[in-house]
Amino acid sequence: MQSGNKLTKMTAVVLGVTILLTGCTELLAASKQQSKEPTETVASNQTPVQRPTPEEKTAMPIPSNPASVAVLVNKQRALPADYEPADLVQPRVPFSSWGRDEKKLMRKEAARALEQLFDEADRQGIELVAVSGYRSYKRQQATYESALKRKGKASTVKYNALPGHSEHQTGLAMDVSSRSVGLRLVEAFAGTKEGEWLAAHAHEFGFIIRYAKGKEDVTGYGYEPWHIRYVGKKMAQEIKAKGIVLEEYYSGSQK
Repeated sequence: MQSGNKLTKMTAVVLGVTILLTGCTELLAASKQQSKEPTETVASNQTPVQRPTPEEKTAMPIPSNPASVAVLVNKQRALPADYEPADLVQPRVPFSSWGRDEKKLMRKEAARALEQLFDEADRQGIELVAVSGYRSYKRQQATYESALKRKGKASTVKYNALPGHSEHQTGLAMDVSSRSVGLRLVEAFAGTKEGEWLAAHAHEFGFIIRYAKGKEDVTGYGYEPWHIRYVGKKMAQEIKAKGIVLEEYYSGSQK
């Protein structure tokens, strides 16, 4: 009987220890689960991080005033037939022809900038010659019709604008040449030291090479290294830095 009682007591002890260990294990697991839950709860309550999206390119507003120095004139955008700048003056620069002529005129602001450009070129040993600036609607009409007869339509539309669609009517453009190409307006001007200097420095005075090489599909015209257009220093420097043309400046396109 005593041995039976001892066995019963030992069994009870073992059973008690087993229950105790099982309880501790469950408590430990529960404690670990509780320690995880707050972290998961915090994470689920956090607002998802928004990654910055690339800034969308926005188009610049095109000036509607034909007298703006930033006006855009091309095959799609025309000036009024009766538009004539009110501040036309003749810049004090050498011209390829003698006497008075409307093609020697420019808007006053552009004329003063052209004088500064020519003066700086002269200081650096570069001799530039002005050929053709302002052109009225009526004169552009005569020029276009003459070109049609001499060159045919294909060549004319490549280099000559319809009346109302010419930058020369703005009074902000000037065709420039040099004696090294016989004062002609030819693509070979780009390879002369005068043409290279003009392309490299025009923007410093507010001018751009309006009809750039490789941009014929954008401007609608052939490459004209002689045709400079005044847009102001800030815009000219931005256009030069980005390697774009005026149409791309307004559309927000990049090189």
